[in-house]
Amino acid sequence: MKLYKLKASNFEAFLGTPEERIKRNVIGLAQTPSCDAYLLLSNETYDELELLNSVPTGFDFTYCQAWGLTVDDDVVDRVIIDLRKKAYPAWQDQLDDIYHNGVDGWKATIKTIKDKYPKR
Repeated sequence: MKLYKLKASNFEAFLGTPEERIKRNVIGLAQTPSCDAYLLLSNETYDELELLNSVPTGFDFTYCQAWGLTVDDDVVDRVIIDLRKKAYPAWQDQLDDIYHNGVDGWKATIKTIKDKYPKR
């Protein structure tokens, strides 16, 4: 997945107004305390956003505040793993998928999730 920075001045141009929200395949990770910039994760390419190689300083983690407020590259990797875990079907449903569709059918289901949330 790619890590992007969105400046608050470009927020509405990228995501739209609250009344006319633009659907984007992004997950919000963090924001600056002044809310002048946001960190987003996506597996899509957005030329209008700043693509980052690592997490910059000055951002508070907002994806899961129970994990604390520090955001760094390890936390980004943890978020991706968390998104994958939440997307996987329950183990009972996975066994049912194998029973009805075979292991290859189950692999196709799982591959869709792995492709949606690839590790960095």
